[in-house]
Amino acid sequence: MAGVVAVVLGLLLLLGSPGGSTGPPRDSLREELLLSPLPSGDLAATFQFRARWDSELHREGVSHYRLFPKALGQLISKFLVRELHLSLTQGFWRTRTWGQPYLQAPAGAELWVWFQDSVTDVDKAWKELSNILSGTFCASLNFIDSTNTVTPTASFKPLGLANVTDHHLLRYAVLPREVVCTENLTPWKKLLPCGSKAGLAVLLKAERLFHTSYHSQAVHIRPICRDASCLSVSWELRQTLTVVFDAFSIGQGKRDWSLFKMFSRTVTEACPLASESKIYVDISSKTQENELLEVTPLPLSVHEASVQGDRRTYAVYDLLSPSLFNVSRSLNVQLKWKRPQDSLDLSTPVLHAQRYVSGYGLQTGEISTLIYNTHPYRAFPVILLETVPWYLRLYVHTLVITTKGKENKPSYIHYQPAQDRRRPHLLEMLIQLPANSVTKITIQFERALLKWTEYTPDPNHGFYVSPSVLSALVPSVIAMKPEDAEQSPLFTSLFPSSDGSSYFVRLYTEPLLVNLPTPDFSMPYNVICLTCTVVAVCYGSFYNLLTRTFHVEEPSSGGLAKRLANIIRKVRGVPPL
Repeated sequence: MAGVVAVVLGLLLLLGSPGGSTGPPRDSLREELLLSPLPSGDLAATFQFRARWDSELHREGVSHYRLFPKALGQLISKFLVRELHLSLTQGFWRTRTWGQPYLQAPAGAELWVWFQDSVTDVDKAWKELSNILSGTFCASLNFIDSTNTVTPTASFKPLGLANVTDHHLLRYAVLPREVVCTENLTPWKKLLPCGSKAGLAVLLKAERLFHTSYHSQAVHIRPICRDASCLSVSWELRQTLTVVFDAFSIGQGKRDWSLFKMFSRTVTEACPLASESKIYVDISSKTQENELLEVTPLPLSVHEASVQGDRRTYAVYDLLSPSLFNVSRSLNVQLKWKRPQDSLDLSTPVLHAQRYVSGYGLQTGEISTLIYNTHPYRAFPVILLETVPWYLRLYVHTLVITTKGKENKPSYIHYQPAQDRRRPHLLEMLIQLPANSVTKITIQFERALLKWTEYTPDPNHGFYVSPSVLSALVPSVIAMKPEDAEQSPLFTSLFPSSDGSSYFVRLYTEPLLVNLPTPDFSMPYNVICLTCTVVAVCYGSFYNLLTRTFHVEEPSSGGLAKRLANIIRKVRGVPPL
């Protein structure tokens, strides 16, 4: 009896006593959808699902999971993961025509993981973790090995707890040739607490999401502090999905959008497990005229937030509000331009970059990277990360950095040379970008000749080189006001900045496609055919000679025809045969 009373008292302490105020939940779920009309006439839709769990996975023997996926929770506990970031992207974000992305990812698959200090063999844990994630998300992450894995020293800092200083606990890899399809989206949706049955996840229709110009799905896991003293830690899982709908292929040339036009579905209810479910529509206008967008139905509220150094205005639809579904059982948000969009001014992002390969022939070449700082009067530094495969042999002495016709010496440089068939080149630099300038970075390389077994099935297509990574604190155009992180939209708090005068940006350039010296693989085929023919003819002849029995046939007296012929010849007086 005393044991039963103790169990009941323990449950009351955990759940809160009846009639009193209940304690904060151990886990919570927030979901949101951001609709952003782009300057080019296209429309970007960004989904974010945040599951926060007040649990110490590394210290407690956790066996019960409610909102946090058990598959990911067990990975954190087994491999002692501090942070995990995985993205699968199809397409390239066009910064100059689409503007600054909220969360950009490189084309293909990207994975970077911070491990705990107690991990003794980081390379072994990294290999096993990538293999398990390959099966979890049906991706080719099992092809991650030492030839495409690097350990950056300054580019990828922890997004959660900032007390990690040993960069040897970090592993980073990119597979730029990874193709993203429905097989990757299905396991990603299964991690959601409501799946695709309710809430914003009902809009995730694969045949509509992959018929877009840009598709990027990601998983971000990190620990966050529950209070200012950071005595207790919670785990945060963010599942993000960003798609860009083309105005001409999907919108049939019309630049008016709606949820049904984009996803062929509407929202009927919020996820029952979500504590917050909202749809944000960017209705900001930089002109002094009236609003450019007409949104229907009328939003229940309007929210202003400082996003990427600019003040933005959003129309908010709260799916948990009872008055939202009073008129109709479904919500179909529609966006219509009040005046032609061709007259709008395209605002150039403060920071953007591009990269290309130049040269002729199949022996040497040059990689060029252009970094643009369009701020009229502010200079700021940027960290550049270059990962080049070993079969492109870099000449570091040819590295040239020029800005406005003058040499620009980096204040920090870290270079790790490649080893053939073991690890790639790693180059990190801290470069100062003057105001309103273009910085050009060039480095020459030589193409290596691979073994014939190391070529891909389509070697004439070329070999992909991972994109460059740019990390910078970009000066804000306006003074940012302190806001409550819990009340602000999710897309404003993924990369928090301690200084209100700047905001963090991470950009990726285009992946390069480089041709290598490739032998004529049709010649071995011809040699094989000729060799097989000669061997077959020779072998058949020798086998016939070795197995055939030869014997001399004695002449016989002849047959009936010969006897008749001799009779006739005898009658005629001719000698017989």
